[in-house]
Amino acid sequence: MRRGERRGLIPFIEPEFVAERVEKMKASIRAKVEHPFRVFKRQFGLNTVHYRGLTKNTVQIVTLFALSNMWMARRRLMEAEA
Repeated sequence: MRRGERRGLIPFIEPEFVAERVEKMKASIRAKVEHPFRVFKRQFGLNTVHYRGLTKNTVQIVTLFALSNMWMARRRLMEAEA
């Protein structure tokens, strides 16, 4: 649902209220999925895709996922070390 359509929903009418809850659930899932890609772009500089071959691109993405997992868990890793 587009932002303007969602903003136009009236929360006091039951069908639109269900639609509002569905949109909030979709937004929370989308936020969890998009966060690692934001880490790729901002922390590791992956802004554009370079066509190097399927194997090289796959290796780069898998490596960046591993690095982003370590980046997001860095505080827990540092606490475990100390």
